[in-house]
Amino acid sequence: MKTFINEISNIISEKFEQCGYDKEYGKAIVSNRPDLCEFQCNGALAAAKKYKKAPRAIATEVVEALNSNEVFEKLTIEGPGFININIANDFLNKYINYMYSDKKCGCEETSNPKKIVVDYGGANVAKPLHVGHLRSAIIGESIKRIAKFLGNEVIGDVHLGDWGLQMGMVISELKRRQPGLTYFDSNFKGEYPKESPITIDELEEMYPYASKLAKSDEKAMEEAKEATVELQNGRPGYMALWKHILNISVADLKKNYGELNVNFELWKGESDANNYIPDMVDYLKKNNYAHTSQGALVVDVAREDDKSPVPPFLVLKSDGAALYGTTDLATIVQRVQDYSPDEIIYLADKRQSMHFEQLFRAAKMTKIAGEDLKLQFVGFGTMNGKDGKPFKTREGGVMRLQDLISIIKSAVKTKLDESKTIKEDEVEEVCRKVGLSALKYADLSNQPTKDYVFDIDRFASFEGSTGPYILYTVVRIKSILAKVAKADDDKILSPYSDTERKLMLQLVKFSEMVELSYNNKLPNKICEYIYDLSNAFNKFYANNKIVTEEDLQKQASWINLLNLTQKVLTTSLDLLGLETCERM
Repeated sequence: MKTFINEISNIISEKFEQCGYDKEYGKAIVSNRPDLCEFQCNGALAAAKKYKKAPRAIATEVVEALNSNEVFEKLTIEGPGFININIANDFLNKYINYMYSDKKCGCEETSNPKKIVVDYGGANVAKPLHVGHLRSAIIGESIKRIAKFLGNEVIGDVHLGDWGLQMGMVISELKRRQPGLTYFDSNFKGEYPKESPITIDELEEMYPYASKLAKSDEKAMEEAKEATVELQNGRPGYMALWKHILNISVADLKKNYGELNVNFELWKGESDANNYIPDMVDYLKKNNYAHTSQGALVVDVAREDDKSPVPPFLVLKSDGAALYGTTDLATIVQRVQDYSPDEIIYLADKRQSMHFEQLFRAAKMTKIAGEDLKLQFVGFGTMNGKDGKPFKTREGGVMRLQDLISIIKSAVKTKLDESKTIKEDEVEEVCRKVGLSALKYADLSNQPTKDYVFDIDRFASFEGSTGPYILYTVVRIKSILAKVAKADDDKILSPYSDTERKLMLQLVKFSEMVELSYNNKLPNKICEYIYDLSNAFNKFYANNKIVTEEDLQKQASWINLLNLTQKVLTTSLDLLGLETCERM
């Protein structure tokens, strides 16, 4: 079955066509005046221009044709030709029962599944995750989950920064501290130790120290650059040391990403693309896609219709060194060869939009990416402090993601302690789930491109459009269902009240919202939807005594409606990467 709104549109479109007008004018939308009607069709106004006829006359013809259809409870024409629509209970009820019996609550899997790679990690080896990594991780995870839910084959790749200057900085710093290690002996021929000479805590202290030193000490910077070149040229000791650093970093990253309920299918990095660079460069040269400009190898990606300059894509610097972009282009080569994807989606700070524009153009112009391969960049804004600037610690530094999670969990624990409804042995797990719902929902409820302000009191509130409010609604439904017997009948009856009807009208929007969220890469649409759905449920709950209802047929219908509401909310939360609780 199609989405509820498409079912309505199809019926109206048929009548437009029967009346001699193009079917495209029959599109229905949710009313922007719910006080007047539930849905509306504005096609008569657009058709008037083409058919040179008064829009109200067109609307009148269509409404007369629709009046015999039992799908509609009420049809009126307002203003110059708006068709206002209210749906009949029987039609609404039929769709609700279809959702109730369907494993995906009415969401159809795509008839043309795609293989999609989502590049959404961007973490750097040797560095702890900080707040700047939050948005990429959780927006990317949600987009990946939604795409999978709709039947696509989706591969999430963390794409680690594991091959750049930061590795040279760490290696050269370790050499200054422990010069006697076998990794630094160029004459050593034996096997290198299996255990890493440094721990993750030492590594996280070492990198910022080495980075600061290299910026202020020319000699230290030269040593870091030299170590980077030797590593990338395959010096055995440095390669062994790099593997140690990679292993302990990835283990720590997996733990931290896991805390966010973010999981990657691939843990590849820039180093994995390195082997593809020489052949790629030869290919670009042989086919005259790249040329030398001021000693550097570039691909011209500017177009005649560009409204502002688009610089050439830099493949190699004048000294022959590869760059960030070189690795990105080689990664496309690798992904095409290994996975033959239909689409690659990149998540990164929106300030990198020019880089991705150059990258995508270079990939297409050089035929590294075929015509059918879709390359898409989803840029996101920053999480800011109340001063409007990117969120930092009190000392002015970039906050570690682990510390941010601890802050939000602590705020939630304070609120849960006040309620005194959680058993002592459940507090930690409930705080984790509710805390992450507060943090992640606050981020995901914003349009990705928008900046937003970190407000811990608002995020952790159990009221308003927040993660804890949505989770509490699910807990409330579970609590009600635990107090009533399972319904004997598997049917949901026509609504008995206005609040029940409004709840049903929210439920039937589910598949439309999922599709809209995926097509536009906007998880915030699902956040908006479940907030409205939670409000509709809570109004229904406040006006109906479900547990004590004496009419068993009515109560059974309500139990089934609650089960459907819970399933839709839980499914939606899972698409956002959020977990539910049994108690709050």
